[in-house]
Amino acid sequence: MKEKKYADVIIDISHEKVDRTFQYKIPEALRETVLVGTSVMVPFGRGNRLSAGYVVEITDQAEFDEEKMKEIYSLSKQKVSPSEDALKLAVFLKETYGSTMIAALKTVLPVKREVKAKEKKTIVRQMTGEEIRSLLAESIRKHQTGKTRFLAALTEEKKLPYELVTGKLHIAPSTIKSLISQQVITVETESYYRNPVRLEAGRREEKKLSNEQQAIVDTVIADRDAEICKTYLIHGITGSGKTEVYLSLIEETVKRGRQCIMLIPEIALTYQTLLRFYKRFGDRVSVLNSSLSEGERYDQCERARKGEIDVIIGPRSALFVPFEKLGMIVIDEEHEPSYKSETMPRYHARETAEYLASLKGASLVLGSATPSLEAYSRAKKGEYELFTLTRRLTGGRLADVSVVDLRKELKEGNRSIFSRKLQELIEDRLSRKEQIMLFLNRRGYAGFVSCRSCGLVMKCPHCDVSLSQHRGGKLVCHYCGYEMQEPKKCPSCGSPYILGFKAGTQQIEDQIRKRFPGAGVLRMDADTTRRKGSYEEILSSFAGEEADILLGTQMIVKGHDFPKVTLMGVLAADLSLNDSDYHCGERTFQLLTQAAGRAGRGVRKGEVVIQTYQPDHYSITLAANQDYEAFYEEEMGYRELMGYPPAEHLLAILFTSKEEGQALSAAEETGRILRNYQEESGRSDGSVIGPSKAAVSKINDIYRFVIYCKEKDYQKLLIYKELTENYRKNLPGNSAFVQFDFDPVNIY
Repeated sequence: MKEKKYADVIIDISHEKVDRTFQYKIPEALRETVLVGTSVMVPFGRGNRLSAGYVVEITDQAEFDEEKMKEIYSLSKQKVSPSEDALKLAVFLKETYGSTMIAALKTVLPVKREVKAKEKKTIVRQMTGEEIRSLLAESIRKHQTGKTRFLAALTEEKKLPYELVTGKLHIAPSTIKSLISQQVITVETESYYRNPVRLEAGRREEKKLSNEQQAIVDTVIADRDAEICKTYLIHGITGSGKTEVYLSLIEETVKRGRQCIMLIPEIALTYQTLLRFYKRFGDRVSVLNSSLSEGERYDQCERARKGEIDVIIGPRSALFVPFEKLGMIVIDEEHEPSYKSETMPRYHARETAEYLASLKGASLVLGSATPSLEAYSRAKKGEYELFTLTRRLTGGRLADVSVVDLRKELKEGNRSIFSRKLQELIEDRLSRKEQIMLFLNRRGYAGFVSCRSCGLVMKCPHCDVSLSQHRGGKLVCHYCGYEMQEPKKCPSCGSPYILGFKAGTQQIEDQIRKRFPGAGVLRMDADTTRRKGSYEEILSSFAGEEADILLGTQMIVKGHDFPKVTLMGVLAADLSLNDSDYHCGERTFQLLTQAAGRAGRGVRKGEVVIQTYQPDHYSITLAANQDYEAFYEEEMGYRELMGYPPAEHLLAILFTSKEEGQALSAAEETGRILRNYQEESGRSDGSVIGPSKAAVSKINDIYRFVIYCKEKDYQKLLIYKELTENYRKNLPGNSAFVQFDFDPVNIY
């Protein structure tokens, strides 16, 4: 067998000019330890500065003169090394979504470096009680007060926690060392995992599946046993018991010795989901999300790698947990845009999970009451196997939905954020001791601040976006964090009529407390959930009926199950319809359908009030009727007419620079190259759009221009990406940075 002497290393620098491997000699002393995936330290650049890197291939073939080749310096002591499957996944992300290899590698590593294990220390007495009492008498005689306290404690207990000795007894480390040297005591150290799951789950709930639910479980598990691994889509109305199906599927998979990943779109959903899974799987289930400390994340990955947990629950990044025996991936609420990464590589969890499932021989299960058009169209084509759940678990029917025209309310003199119908229903539910949820698709204390005289809007000087009004008279930029005090007069015309549009959750909370003074109110938005554990506190308080009304943004309408909620009020249904994004109709339909599904999930009848300025829009009328099929047909007709995904594929190419001219010239030249390619290949014009300024044309003093490319064939978009990359590599001196986003879920 030929000796492996050379390693191809990708350097830990996320820049397109070094986005390739560099070959190094493997020193004799490291030949046994340097493997594919190993993290190493190598001399790099003219100054031979030591840089971290990852070995992606080992070979016996030198790419250039061995005499000029540098050697690997050492293994990296702190960096976590990716497995071979993780390397394959990184290559998939790089090639599919157009990122650098190192950015892709960092994405597939849920933890980047090793974290020292937590240790529990115990002081153990080594002498008999008689000997300790003798030493105690001597220390009393010598007036050694600290030592006296310590020895007195040792006469009563043979083992003492180290923290108790140094903390409560205030014993100095020097005293402990002295007694160790005298062989009076020893210190035993035990490593343990940091555990982010702190639940009192109670007894397991035994729920018998309906015929619809059982049919899904039987089909998927029969395929699993026959080693047929494919993708399934469960389209189930809200309250139809999709989570029970997931639990049964995962339980059967775990019984077969395989591990499972359960993806959820929001950290806010973790508490309720984890509680249900913990009742079923105990401490063999854990969680992985951004609220965990670095040590907690590292420990959960170690537990997963060693096979000490069977199920991991978390948002998008939990997809990369290092399970060796992965058998199933479940993506709940698969339509959620949060499954698409907003940083390079801009991967989508759904497509990435498909690749990972094929790599591991696992099944992929998608579920939603309002599937994305992309997933549903693939199910219609037979690429996914489609299941439907048409009945609610409780046997009850969907909530009654009323659509209120806010224009009519205003004409009739009601200037409140609450329509008259919603006010009446809130009072009714409060009198009946039932719970209420109120949904607003906004953030902060207020919207933008503008002058009623001249029309000036107060904007961030760095980001080309309006500043948001917060309590204390502050105006805040939600992009870069810039703050200023709210002016008393318009800076442009001097008018005193410069005011904010009071439509934020904080303002509405104040109005609720004034209008319904006896009601207990909880607010759940980006501002109230910043602190670790705040999601769980708010949700458990509401589930425990410590409040009558839960007011919040989108995070309250996604997947929560509160049986006592019988009224959902949607305060401004059409705010999301005004986005400059082709997804706005789909997003509005999904949000309203999900919101309507929160009411009446128990035995009591539910009611929903949708307040809107556009009561005749198909997204609103069809959401009120809970008619997904009709919405799909209507929206797909629009997508096909306009050439938007999933009818066609879309590539967004974003150019950014601190110099506006450099960003614009790079974008214009790229547009010219792409159009020339179209002409030379005989393709019709019109599928390359732009460049133009991004919707937010400047963020934190960085200018942004964008080109959009449409194609039915995804592979042709990869050619556009390659042409753009080649142009950038051959353009020294231009500081414009380029990012690619395939089938973006948010428009720039």
